[in-house]
Formats: sequence, structure tokens, C-alpha cells
Amino acid sequence: MPLFYYTATATMKTLLLTFSRWRVYGQENVPPKGPLIVAANHINLADPPLLCASIPRRIVFMIKQELYYSPRGGPFVRAFGSFPIHRGKLDREALHQAVRVLEQGLALGMFPEGTRSPNAQLQQAYLGTALIALRSGAPILPVGINGTEKVKGVKEVVFGHPHITVTIGQPFFLPTNEDKANNVQMRELTDLIMSRIAELLPESYRGVYGDRKG
Repeated sequence: MPLFYYTATATMKTLLLTFSRWRVYGQENVPPKGPLIVAANHINLADPPLLCASIPRRIVFMIKQELYYSPRGGPFVRAFGSFPIHRGKLDREALHQAVRVLEQGLALGMFPEGTRSPNAQLQQAYLGTALIALRSGAPILPVGINGTEKVKGVKEVVFGHPHITVTIGQPFFLPTNEDKANNVQMRELTDLIMSRIAELLPESYRGVYGDRKG
């Protein structure tokens, strides 16, 4: 899997450099080693390989099970070393797997919104990212992606040379622990994570988190 990961990531970098105006800001904020939760907004199917090309760490992604088991995208995301999660309910096995990834000192990739935004604006996030951060004690690396929502096919890429920007914020820890966090506090912590992501995005992308402070 690592060989496939690095080959696919190198290919993605080549495509981005050739066919887009790709910019990455804040790479100096990425811890070089140790457990890390990479939390980003999600606006295109290309966002996971884009993050792999932009962040100098191998990332293991938590992927919604609909994509993980799909006949088209499933083989690719499975080969990338991802694992599935059932959205809309407490998926204990996926949570345990996420913690195991972090215990191995790897970077865990998560899209707290759970799916792609239909309008490129931030949507209400699920509580899973905050729960995993509390359970593992791992720092969270907020990342803002903009521009990939304009990539809807080969024509837009080849002829449009879209502007794609990845902005990496500073890692942070959640200010409480799992034993003391009730549902209200979990929502507040989730809003904190999303506010950190929103700060890295143009105002037009911030959606429901546009008027919140991290």
C-alpha cells in the first residue's frame, strides 16, 4: 500500500502542476511525525488525493462506506489504505480503527461534514472528528480547500487551469477530555474545529460557520 500511495501522490502532484494553478500555504505547520488528525472541508471527489499531494505526511482516510464499497471509486480508495465509516450512527469499529491509526503515529484524514458540500460552503459537521480527537489525544490540523468545486470534468481541468488553493492552519488540541464531554460540549468542540477550518477559507466558503469564532 505505501508504494501505491506514494506513486499515486506523485502522479497527482504532476497533474496539479501541469493542469492547474495549485497553491499550498502553511506546509510549515505540519508536524513531521506523530499522530495527527487532518480535518478539511470537502467539495470534490479529488480532495483526498489533493490533500495527499499538499501535505508532506502519509494520510489514512476515513471514507463513507458508500464510496468505500462502490464499484467505481471503491478499489482506488481501498488501495490508498482508507477504511469505511457508516454515517448517521455511532460506528464503533470505525472509531476504534481511527484510534489505531493514530496510535501508530500516522496522520488520519477526515472530512467532518461527512460528505461533499453541494454548494462549496461549509455544512453542519458530524461529531466524529471531535470524538476521535478526545479519545486519542491527537492534535488536529485544520485545512481549507478552495477551487476544486469548479473541477467537474476533464475539460475544465485541461482548458480551464483552475485555481486550486490548500491552506494549512496551525495544529491544536481540544480543550477537554472525553469523560467530561456531554453532547452539548461535543457540539461546541465540533464547532470549534469547523471554525478553525472556516478561518482558512474565503468568506464565501464559510457557510454555517461564517459568523463563528474559533
